[in-house]
Formats: sequence, C-alpha cells, structure tokens
Amino acid sequence: MSNISITCSNLSFAWPDDTPVFHDLSFTMGTGRTGLVAPNGSGKSTLLKLIAGQLRPGAGSVSTGGTLGYLPQSLPLSRDLTVAEVLGVASVIQALDAVESGDVSEEHFTVIGDDWDIEERTRAQLDRLGLTGLALDRSLTTLSGGQVISLGLAAELLKRPDVLLLDEPTNNLDLDARHKLYDVLEDFSGCLLLVSHDRALLGRMERIAELGSDELRLYGGSFTAYEEAVQAEQEVAEKNVRNAEQEVKREKRELQQARERAERRASNASRNLKNAGLPRIFAGNMKRGAQESAGRAGQMHASRVSEAKTRLDEAGRSLRDEQRIALDLPDTIVPAGRGLFLGEEMQVHLGVRAVFADQGVELSVRGPERIALTGPNGAGKTTLLRLLNGDLDLDSGRIKRAEGRAAYLSQRLDLLDVDRTVAENFTAFAPDRPEAERMNLLARFLFRGARAHLPVRVLSGGELLRATLACVLCAEPAPQLLLLDEPTNNLDLVSAGQLESALNSYRGAFVVVSHDERFLTGIGVNRWLRLADGTLREMRAPEV
Repeated sequence: MSNISITCSNLSFAWPDDTPVFHDLSFTMGTGRTGLVAPNGSGKSTLLKLIAGQLRPGAGSVSTGGTLGYLPQSLPLSRDLTVAEVLGVASVIQALDAVESGDVSEEHFTVIGDDWDIEERTRAQLDRLGLTGLALDRSLTTLSGGQVISLGLAAELLKRPDVLLLDEPTNNLDLDARHKLYDVLEDFSGCLLLVSHDRALLGRMERIAELGSDELRLYGGSFTAYEEAVQAEQEVAEKNVRNAEQEVKREKRELQQARERAERRASNASRNLKNAGLPRIFAGNMKRGAQESAGRAGQMHASRVSEAKTRLDEAGRSLRDEQRIALDLPDTIVPAGRGLFLGEEMQVHLGVRAVFADQGVELSVRGPERIALTGPNGAGKTTLLRLLNGDLDLDSGRIKRAEGRAAYLSQRLDLLDVDRTVAENFTAFAPDRPEAERMNLLARFLFRGARAHLPVRVLSGGELLRATLACVLCAEPAPQLLLLDEPTNNLDLVSAGQLESALNSYRGAFVVVSHDERFLTGIGVNRWLRLADGTLREMRAPEV
C-alpha cells in the first residue's frame, strides 16, 4: 500500500492553439480520499486525463503507483453494449458457463484466471451501487443516464484499482443513487482523486486539493474544513490589504510633509543667506548642499512609498475574487398564504404511459413557499414543473392558477436569444426600466462594463445562468412563482454560491427540482415533496 500514489513532476500542458493550462505543476498524493476543486475551465478534467494517460504533457511527467481506474465525465460507450460488456466481465462469464457445461478447454481456464467468483463479485458491486437485479445481458439502451454512470463506476471498481480517478460521478444521479455512491467511496482504501461540485460528496473527503495553473494546494479535512480555512485566509488577506493601504497613505503623507519642509527650509535659507551678506560662491555652495539634502530625503520617502505600494500589491494578490450577487427584489414579494397554484387529480400521458398513479396527483403552492421537488430520475418531476408553468396540458384533472407571472428555468436554460447580448436580452424582459437602472441591475448580477454587452452564445454555463436569472427576476412584471429544473447541473462551486445568493434575495414562491441537498438547504427550502411511483408525498427535510 505504501507505493500507491499519484505523482506529477514539473507538469506543463497547453492546448494545440497554445492556450496554457498548467505550467510547472508538481505534487504527490498518497492514499486517502481527495476532492479536487477549482472554477470551471481551470483544468480539473484535463488533469485527470493527464494522470489517466489520455493526454500527454508538453513537459514534465505523471506517474501512478498501482492499478489505475478512471471514470470520465462523459462515458464513451456504445449504446448496443450489454451490462456484462461494460463491466468487462462478459468473456469471463462465457468461459465459466462453458466450463460448467463440461467444456474443459485450456483457453477457458486462461480467460477465467483467478476470477472464479466474478459473477458473485459483480452482483455484490451492482447491489452496492443500487443496481440490484440488473440483468448482465441487458442492453445499455434501456438504462437511464444515472444507471449508466453507476454502471461505469462498478466497472472501474471491479478492476480492484489502487488509484481511482472520478470526474463528476454524481452527475445525473438521483438522491438514492448518490447516497449509495457516497457509501461505496467511503469504503475505498486506495488513492481516490475526484472532481465534483457536489458539496455533500466533497464533505466526505479526507482532504481538498485546490487547483491553480502552477500549484496544487492541499487542505486537510472535509470541504467544510476547507471553506473555514479559506475564509480564515481571506480575513487575514483583507486585514493585510487594509494595513498596506494605510501604510501607503502614511508614506505618501510623510513624503508630502517632507517636501513641504524642504521647500520651507530652502526658502528660509535663501533669505538668510541674502541677509547675511556672504560671498556669492560660499552662498551657492550652501544652497546646493541644502538642495541635495532635501533631494536625498525626498528620494528616501519616495522609495518608502514605492515599497509600501509593492506590499499592497502583494497583499492584494492574496485576496480571492469571490464575487457574490447582492440583490433587493421587492417586486417579487408575494403575500403569505396567497394561493398561486392548485392542481387536483392531475394526470398526463407520455405516449400510452400514465405519468402519475391512477388517481393522479394533487399540489397546492402558496406564497411565499420554498418547495423542493425530489424523487428518482424518470419519476415525472420535469413533467410536473411544466404543468405548473402551463406549457403542458392535462389529460384529466383540474388546475387553478392565480393571476401573476410564473417563470420556468428548464435544464437547457433556453429562455434567452443567443444572438443578442446580455443587455439586449435584459431590455426585452424589462423594456420600461431606464437604461441606467438596467445597467445597474446587470452589474449586481456581475455583468459590469463590457461584459454586459457579450453575446449570450459565448457565455459560460455559470454566466448563462446569471444572465437568465437577471432577466427573469428583474422582468416586468416580476415573477411571483419561480420554477427551476436542476439549476446547479454543471455549475462550479462559485456559480452555485452565486445562484444561492440570488435565490435568497427572491421574495416570491419557488419550486425547484434538485438532487443537491446542500444547495436546497442553502436556499431556505421549507417544504419538501417527493415524487416516486406516480405518487406525490410530503416528506421531512433530510439531515445534511
């Protein structure tokens, strides 16, 4: 076990267009569970690919000690594969079946090797990841996205890896599947390095690695300990910046005072020399001496100002650029208890299949409730949001909506015109607001200056979410009911925090579909619903 590790030595990597990703990056990581964090675009997935050998570094080296397992964010699997083929056990199981049927050819024993218990181990691994009863000959085309992710992880674990690399392993997993994955990873005893924006998963790590272009900083403890350490660093950095700013002011003040003293002395000396009647040569020498003395004093104070500015720059570089969204949205206020939506015995069909149980589902939404809608993938949560929004018709049942606007943010975030700028889209949602007010509001969503005039099509995932929120929350009229479908999908931790800030400023009611329990708790959810097996039930808030 002592040789199990990941080692990067002076690693450098750039894309073919010479865009740099890493420069001279070095670190060693031994056994234990490590969460890798950094903003989107910082190179987290690229680093995992370099460690896995799927990319070659431009300089330096990468090595792993022990057997390597790697689960990428997108699995390059052919949809006509079977479960056994994805798990890499099909040939061994075929050989076992042949031996059990009486075929004792040597080639079968060669294929089997030491894997006589492969079927039992495979079943046990699938059970642990919530794939109980999954037939090994089942086609991948019949599985959900979450089941494929769990299957991919099972395939890597069956290799009995010493080093395990996971890239966003909880993407597309529902809450039940996530908790099973958490338990499996807690039992992993090798070197685990995972990229994730799932704070509940990061909370189960033994250390957090923060990735920079030329440095990997390790913080002992869970994600909570990392956040506390970063906050403490930030407070020290802010104090150092304040002290450095005061020092610059003090040195500038002393420089100015020194110049004024020198000017007074020069003026007094000139008058005294003139009154003293000294020879001109002697008086000139005394004047030059005074000027040189004043010049040296001025240079000394100017040097001190320069040094103080350098210390201020150094202190400023230690500050993190933690941009938060600070809003006041009084137009979204909904009176307590006001009915916004009432649905009774609601039923819809997708093809011939009824989405809900025979009696349909019932749901009431009152202001300003903050509702979390949870449940397994495929249960009909998105369908229910579309009913709430009014863009899907009932096959049976009754719906009553209050007057007022509802806004729906789908998983695709497709509300904005991608060919227009952020500012132009905002104008379309709030045409009667004065331009100065619109630009001020966009700045509060962190679109300042030229960034407000970027085309929507070039925005990152986090920027697109912020732009959509700006247009929706500041629209005229403001929405009294906000519907969000998996809003934290593919967001980095900073963007997820910005989303929390925006939603905590929102004063209306919302219904949000999410599997991220930490996020749901952070936005003040006060009513929890679970849709499963066609039935909608109230549930207790989970312990996070």
